[in-house]
Amino acid sequence: MVGKKRTRCRISSDLLAQSQTWRHVRSDRMTAYVSDTVPVDMIAALGETTATPYFIYRLRDVMLSSTTGRRILRDRPRITSQTMSMEKLRKLPANSVGRTYAAWLDREGVGPDTRSAVKFIDNEECAYVMQRYRECHDFYHALTGLPVIVEGEVALKAFEFANTLLPMTGLSMFAVARLKASERSRFWNTYLPWALTYGLQSKDIINVYWEEELSTDVDDLRKELGITRPPDLRTVRRSERQQRRSSKETQARTNEPMGT
Repeated sequence: MVGKKRTRCRISSDLLAQSQTWRHVRSDRMTAYVSDTVPVDMIAALGETTATPYFIYRLRDVMLSSTTGRRILRDRPRITSQTMSMEKLRKLPANSVGRTYAAWLDREGVGPDTRSAVKFIDNEECAYVMQRYRECHDFYHALTGLPVIVEGEVALKAFEFANTLLPMTGLSMFAVARLKASERSRFWNTYLPWALTYGLQSKDIINVYWEEELSTDVDDLRKELGITRPPDLRTVRRSERQQRRSSKETQARTNEPMGT
């Protein structure tokens, strides 16, 4: 049994001393997708403080209530390039969780070493829960197929909010304001309903021991968790661009002067 005495998770005094620096950051900038205007460290710090004390405490309790979650808290595995060999993952069977994860990382041009270390949560166990959430984020991408573009990130954050209730994931949805009109329509009509439906009804994704599921068929894991993939966003966007291009070409031909 992990953690017989559940101490509350407190905000680090170091971060409280810095609060004047970021407390007026506008909500539409509270996402990693706009890190060109807000430092990534500030975004990470904001994520930690908004989770403290109630929400990260609740998520820790979710893990403690699960046999697998307790094992994760006991073992404290880390997801990095040192613990996840991309070469080995690429050799796993097609459609396995590990192969799907590696393929998604390759397609999106990202790696497992991009997550900031937790700095502003004093309680060691709570800090690990936040770190685990961050390092599992790309597995959520691979499981859902959502890309790292803003539209995909907003959809995934909506799913994460419904599943974890971490405030920063909900605040991140303000980035929908940055989307084009067609993208916003797609979010409200397709991806947000999907995110809320499956985020709420699926099992707690924080309790997935990904390191033990690498050889599992990814469709079987989705079924076990109660998750159905949304429409492939890159395919949808590609089709939309082709339709616009085709429409423009048709319009151009229509406007050509008739031959004499």
